[in-house]
Amino acid sequence: MLIYAFRSLFAGQGLDIASLIMQLLAVFVIIFLVLPLHEFAHGLIAYKLGDRTAKNQGRLTLNPMASLDPMGSLMILLFGIGWARPVPINPSNFKKPKRDMAFTALAGPVSNLLAALVGALLLNVVLLTLGSFNASFIQALLIFFEYFVSINVMLAVFNLLPIPPLDGSRIVSAFLSDRAAYKYYQYQNYITMALFFLLLLGVLDTPLYFLRSIVGNGIYWLARLPFMAFL
Repeated sequence: MLIYAFRSLFAGQGLDIASLIMQLLAVFVIIFLVLPLHEFAHGLIAYKLGDRTAKNQGRLTLNPMASLDPMGSLMILLFGIGWARPVPINPSNFKKPKRDMAFTALAGPVSNLLAALVGALLLNVVLLTLGSFNASFIQALLIFFEYFVSINVMLAVFNLLPIPPLDGSRIVSAFLSDRAAYKYYQYQNYITMALFFLLLLGVLDTPLYFLRSIVGNGIYWLARLPFMAFL
């Protein structure tokens, strides 16, 4: 994301303007379409499991203005990892709060993986159907979809980390006792600040990109299956 472009500039390396434009376009599509979908998925599953909080507050919507978070949008522009304004969820409305909260939390990352799969499928469609178009135009589309897939996979991987307040922590807490879950979330605010600084310093780059590579390869493999006879 932009932080890596800045690092390249400071290191005296060149900057591919066309690639940067496609990267920014992919980020804006994710901010205004995919992040609202992520939050909508949380709210929809919560609603299906008995919690009407998001619906009653008008947050069961794909309207990006309802989910836009300035700091989360800035983070995704800089690091490719960000967030929208969380939908309100009241676990006490669930029949089985721990289990249902885990399903609700899982819905967000799953929406990112599905978005990544759609992007990978469209990338293959471009490769198959636009061969006669201008090469620069095709290259720009491919760069856009590659970034779109990459960012969505990174968002899914990041959110599934078992670190409060990420979605993965809600899934893990379903398997903990009440006392253990309390301890787990006791220092959530401090963990959030530490996570921010680790991202800023690039400490998490290697493990996150390793996980993104594994999941991303799986997404591209699935996306190639319908086109195996053509690609």
